[in-house]
Amino acid sequence: MAKEQGRKVIAQNRKARHDYLIEDTWEAGLALTGTEVKSLRMGRASLVDGYGQEYRGELYLEGVHIPEYTQGTWTNHTARRRRKLLLHREEIDKILVKSREAGHTIVPLTLYFKDGRAKVEIAVAKGKKLYDKRQALRERQDTREAQRAMSFRLQRGE
Repeated sequence: MAKEQGRKVIAQNRKARHDYLIEDTWEAGLALTGTEVKSLRMGRASLVDGYGQEYRGELYLEGVHIPEYTQGTWTNHTARRRRKLLLHREEIDKILVKSREAGHTIVPLTLYFKDGRAKVEIAVAKGKKLYDKRQALRERQDTREAQRAMSFRLQRGE
């Protein structure tokens, strides 16, 4: 069987980029069971309620929904179990120091396969206030309108 190459995105947490100010990101491996990998290869997962948490000096991903494998037997996994993040000790220490600051949390951004291995992009993020969200939406809308106006002028040949 040929070895997989490249990056295949399974799930993205778009809501996290809207609700949080992303400060720093890391790529981490995931300790998964066989049926979880098969379910992910079918392209089924949800990161919406996911968050990172320390447990006994290690980092774990909680609240991520990977549905049960349809052809699984009694060895099937539970959908929202705690999954260990595979990182170097120095990275874990950096993440934990940053996440202990007031208002900071660990959120998963993207779940993907990289060269056949399941990876997750996690971030240390700070929650946005409602007015920050409104301002970000307003800025995005203004840039879209400016791009539209510029492309319209270029199409008319001015």
